[in-house]
Amino acid sequence: MKSHVRASLEEAQVALDSLLSNDAALEAITEAGRLLAETLRGDGRVFSCGNGGSMCDAMHFAEELSGRYRLERRALAATAISDPSHLSCVANDYGYEQVFARYLEAHARHGDCLLAISTSGTSKNILAAAYVARERGVHILALTGKPDTPLGRIATVEICTPGGRFADRVQELHIKVIHILIELVERQLFGETYT
Repeated sequence: MKSHVRASLEEAQVALDSLLSNDAALEAITEAGRLLAETLRGDGRVFSCGNGGSMCDAMHFAEELSGRYRLERRALAATAISDPSHLSCVANDYGYEQVFARYLEAHARHGDCLLAISTSGTSKNILAAAYVARERGVHILALTGKPDTPLGRIATVEICTPGGRFADRVQELHIKVIHILIELVERQLFGETYT
């Protein structure tokens, strides 16, 4: 079993090394961090969404912004689309494909930002949310695990982190990217107190 543990960690290291050597992905992360900070600086709101583990990542992203990450600073306007009553109501009345889109129809405004997380880049409900976001003038930050996906093509900025054969490696890279995005926001908005 120890050899499996080592092999798993080595596989994760290969995925991270691949991301580190991908200049396009590093530029995309930088640009996404700039857009997030610009949105929040202008009193815009940040929304996030995903399915399964990606929903957990979307929730983690939002709570670190509205709560606390590394700094004692003001709360930032970030919400994960994860309210069970909203999700079950919309899924029941309109179908699961509309659960995120319908929320954005109600709450998103021009100049806001959506972090749309899909390891495949093809999740129908994430795509529906992205189309609503685009119609409303909301910046779309796509966090995907495969290049050249429908979500990546509609995004303002796509951060693609291929991690191998399985989604878990992609999700491991996604949480690293999410933490970096939050750090970039804090540095840009509160840089004088960042230590």
